[in-house]
Amino acid sequence: MTISQSLLDIAIASAKKAGVEVMRFYQEGNFEQFTKDDESPVTSADLAANKILEDELSRLTPDIPIISEESTYLPLAEREHWTRYWLLDPIDGTGEFIAGSGDFAVNVALVENGWPKIGVIHAPAHQVTYFAETGKGAFKQDTHSTKQINVADYDGKRAINVGVSRRQKLAVMAQYLNDDYAYNHIPLGSCSLKSCQIAEGITDCYLRIGPTGEWDTGASQCILEEAGGTILDSELNALSYNKRESLMNPDFNGIGNQQINWQDIIKPHRCERDY
Repeated sequence: MTISQSLLDIAIASAKKAGVEVMRFYQEGNFEQFTKDDESPVTSADLAANKILEDELSRLTPDIPIISEESTYLPLAEREHWTRYWLLDPIDGTGEFIAGSGDFAVNVALVENGWPKIGVIHAPAHQVTYFAETGKGAFKQDTHSTKQINVADYDGKRAINVGVSRRQKLAVMAQYLNDDYAYNHIPLGSCSLKSCQIAEGITDCYLRIGPTGEWDTGASQCILEEAGGTILDSELNALSYNKRESLMNPDFNGIGNQQINWQDIIKPHRCERDY
């Protein structure tokens, strides 16, 4: 077993262990809810999952630093020379967790030389885990099997399948899609699970309009790229990881089959927010 394979195993096992704790809170319905400075929700389940992830990864890989949504992160000057680090979102889809939809996930990514090399997205309520490692393909594991996944084929004739949020007005996203194409809209919860839908060929794209952090895209980036897709910013340029003082993302697009002319389908738009 190579070191890289061992790190993938560690990421999967850590995500699943955190998922057990998340489900305990979820099933009991006994969790506290708070509002962070950016007005996004966080719960005691997020914090408990974060502690498990950080404890496990620090114990098993003490030489690899960690960036997590639910922890204080260091200034760029102290982290910009890291060759690799863990990038965590203890619960992606906290709003879905609170609402009881089940569409939330534990995200673990290993970023190496500025780009996600390992990605794990574990959806404990659905008992499904998606994972990938650069150059080795993307996979979906459920209680019965593990299978390789790929983005959908496209013949240029069918409607484009678009993943949409249950909590965002459809018109906000639809204004950036070319009206010359036909679309089917398929709802799901968290950002990362929408990317996994693309990776396994259920949808073709997903437009995220609104604030997210690098932890929202790290694991998804690796899984989607290994399945044949990618994640680009709102102007269809590559994202970046650990390159700026802020860890916030611009608006972004998860896209599938790269034979599709996405530049014609998705209208570029420049964010006014300062990242």
